Amino acid sequence: MHPGTEHIPVAICHDHKALSRTVAAEIVAYAQARADAGKMAVLGLCTGSTPIDVYGELIALHRGGVSFENIVTFNLDEYYPMSRQSAQSYHRYMHEYLFDHVDIPADQVHIPLGDLAPEEIEDHCAWYEERIRSVGGIGIQLLGIGRTGHIGFNEPGSLPNTRTRLIRLDESTRKDAASDFFGEDNVPIEAVTMGVGTILDAERIILMATGEHKAPIIRQAVEGEVSPLVAASYLQNHPNATVFIDPPASSELTRVKRPWLNNHAVDWTDQLSQRAVLWLCEQVEKPVLHLQRRDYNACDLYSLVDTVPSVDELNRKTFEAVRAKIYGREDFFSNKRCICFSPHPDDDVISMGGTLYRLSDAGNDITIAYMTSGNIAVFDEDVKRLIDFIGLTFRDLGCAHAKFDGIVEKVRSFIETKQAGQVDIPEVQVIKTNIRRSEAIAAASTLDIPPEKTRFLDLPFYKTGQVKKLPIGEEDVGIVLDLLNDIRPEVVFVAGDLSDPHGTHRMCKEVIDQALAVYDRTDPDVWLYRGAW
Repeated sequence: MHPGTEHIPVAICHDHKALSRTVAAEIVAYAQARADAGKMAVLGLCTGSTPIDVYGELIALHRGGVSFENIVTFNLDEYYPMSRQSAQSYHRYMHEYLFDHVDIPADQVHIPLGDLAPEEIEDHCAWYEERIRSVGGIGIQLLGIGRTGHIGFNEPGSLPNTRTRLIRLDESTRKDAASDFFGEDNVPIEAVTMGVGTILDAERIILMATGEHKAPIIRQAVEGEVSPLVAASYLQNHPNATVFIDPPASSELTRVKRPWLNNHAVDWTDQLSQRAVLWLCEQVEKPVLHLQRRDYNACDLYSLVDTVPSVDELNRKTFEAVRAKIYGREDFFSNKRCICFSPHPDDDVISMGGTLYRLSDAGNDITIAYMTSGNIAVFDEDVKRLIDFIGLTFRDLGCAHAKFDGIVEKVRSFIETKQAGQVDIPEVQVIKTNIRRSEAIAAASTLDIPPEKTRFLDLPFYKTGQVKKLPIGEEDVGIVLDLLNDIRPEVVFVAGDLSDPHGTHRMCKEVIDQALAVYDRTDPDVWLYRGAW
């Protein structure tokens, strides 16, 4: 823990994989220690994108011979109302990601029920609390954290003594879950959740977060005041809680963003020095070249000044470094073969549309490779509008087609009877895919990139029709490798902002990395661009 700024111990892991291995190893060590003592190991489990890799590590360890027969589990929460068979159910999530692959006995698994009658909820919550007490309490509690700082579904306003209960979901929580339910209107307005008090009763608490989008709330929970407006801040009062995060999620912590404010010795790298100087400019409201020694001293940057011959030299170096990062039209390379990998059919224009236009204008040969269809983002109303348009056009041009009419009827019937979160039938998926493709081609054309320079890779890992994706396979890597061999790029652009909450951007980058690792031609220059997340 960094005294003075961080009020909960924080472990910054190398990446999300290292985080998952570390947490999984602690769980296994705890379970084995309990087994050696002839006791049950009691885990509190969470859902979301962050723990998926932890559960994957546990499955791998089990396949390697580790037994989990002595583990009892209690999940944090469940949407209400929610069928256990629903694609969005946490019952289904836990079985698909963990329970179906390990040897935890079914009668030792506990998940709040979301399919009870309203009058049964209170008794069920009381039973859940009693069941936790009956097995001696939770030994290790895993947590994620929402944008509002909620743990479980303990939304802003939750008090530290709350117990398992039915709670109304915050608007931002429902918005964040909208893509899982194919629209915010389909997200339940309530959930059954363990209370803050239930969570704090655990002997050990592990909160996990990955991605830059979690950085602001991590800083608030760890460095801010304890407040019911940020339920995760209550962990500051727990004697054995640790926050495990990856570097992007740590980016707003004082020790990472402004380590000179921590009253610790600072290893002044060029990058950190530049950051400190630019921060100082904001504090004293002066341009870089006007900074004086007294400005540095007033903001406790003595140690930085001591590393350079003079303040003027430091100012000049910072000014030149910043100026060198600004690319004008004349600085762009030209006549090179380039591939821009776009995870979805819009990341290219949203994230680097201006750069693509300038690269195209400079005479580079640009291919845009759309890695997934992105079809789950298309609204059903857009499908209905499109088939209406095609039907009217066919009629007016006198080219009616009986087979098309049959497909239209099947699609329309499906959409009109579709349940919230239901996976689209193949015909609807095809239409939605082509809507995204046509949009991508139109967007590329505005950048003077012709249709023949757009490639739709349709990687297999994405083809589930759901937010949950398949693991990366050899076929995914092979498709990207074939493109590299075909284009032989000199420059490759990759979405390197890995804060996509559902992991598609992260998985796409892993596919590219694996393909480049076996690519046997001259390695291209790889540029990372920031995404919309």
